[in-house]
Amino acid sequence: MGIIALMISSCKKDEDQAEIDDQIIQSYLKEHNLDAEKHASGLYYIITKEGTGEHPTLNSTVEVLYKGYLTDGTVFDETQNNAPVSFPLRSLIPGWQIGIPLMRPGGEATFFIPSDLGYGNTPQGDIPANSVLIFDITLLSFTD
Repeated sequence: MGIIALMISSCKKDEDQAEIDDQIIQSYLKEHNLDAEKHASGLYYIITKEGTGEHPTLNSTVEVLYKGYLTDGTVFDETQNNAPVSFPLRSLIPGWQIGIPLMRPGGEATFFIPSDLGYGNTPQGDIPANSVLIFDITLLSFTD
């Protein structure tokens, strides 16, 4: 198989996975009677509580509380004992890099992240390859 054919095949597979992920997210939203906004990237989000102030940017370090789980409810990560954690936003998965800047400090949101904006086709610990990720996030503060 030539490099061009390999690239076309890879792009087709990515498009197919994006369609599969979108269907999974839409089914989850319908099943749970949720109304989410869809970002141009494919990320779905619900701002459940508006915060106040400015929005963080990709260059911000964010302080958050979060819970990450799969569509079957399996929790794969969360902040412990309600203790905030800080991350440089630039170092996080693309779904967070896109979603967090939609929030303001004190705000809460749920992100429905297609696999290409999460870990893609690479399994990560308890997260299988090509998994849609769901995160409940509270943005406490940020610094630039």
